Amino acid sequence: MDKHLNKIAIVTGGSSGIGRCCAVALRDMGCIVYEFSRRDMPLEDVQHMRVDVTDENAVNAAVQVILDKHHRIDIVVNCAGFGISGAVEFTTEVIAKSQFEVNFFGTVNVNHAVIPSMRKNRNGRIINISSVAAVAHIPFQTFYSASKAAISSYTCALDNELRPYGIRVTAVELGDIHTGFTSARQKVIEGDDVYNGRISRSVSQMEKDERNGMSPEIIGQYIAKIANKKNCKPICTAGVQYKFLSFLCKILPC
Repeated sequence: MDKHLNKIAIVTGGSSGIGRCCAVALRDMGCIVYEFSRRDMPLEDVQHMRVDVTDENAVNAAVQVILDKHHRIDIVVNCAGFGISGAVEFTTEVIAKSQFEVNFFGTVNVNHAVIPSMRKNRNGRIINISSVAAVAHIPFQTFYSASKAAISSYTCALDNELRPYGIRVTAVELGDIHTGFTSARQKVIEGDDVYNGRISRSVSQMEKDERNGMSPEIIGQYIAKIANKKNCKPICTAGVQYKFLSFLCKILPC
């Protein structure tokens, strides 16, 4: 029997991009997959649940439905997120907070809901999607970078808390991926004249790199493999070039 067969998995942000590819990869490994998102984009043999990860009550209710049916959750992959760009000076508090509400606190809400059952069963794998932007401090993408740095730091601390209970937590730091994430980015273009066009040039180059980035299908399979490992480092970086970039950012001065 496949060792992954019948593992119960939740993937957030599973209606598109990396989340969708990860849900497919976990399904193909034999997992029973539940996909949390606000949009129903049907996937064969993947159960969609309409959940906004920023709504703590909705998250708790959805997790309870799964626990009532299966009595356990083995894997959680937190892919829900979006990006914003623009100069800090011209980014409103509302927009900045929305970045953290989804990217960081959405992840926190889901994990908060599943940890008690994982701890009781003394088993579980939690994957939080971070970015090399957590260590490569990208101008005009400051709040996105900060939200991902928060994810990476949170992951390392949470892994230390939960490891004695058979639960491992890993942040997967991703580089440029070719998905709809690029076109969905919320851009704050105000102040480009003040910054002598640096905002538009920086964001344009960033989006060019993303459109020429790695395949989401490959990344989905990479994440699914990590999710099915019993033990893994708290931080994993996808792609040799991004591993090297992450290493350089950590040893070189800003």
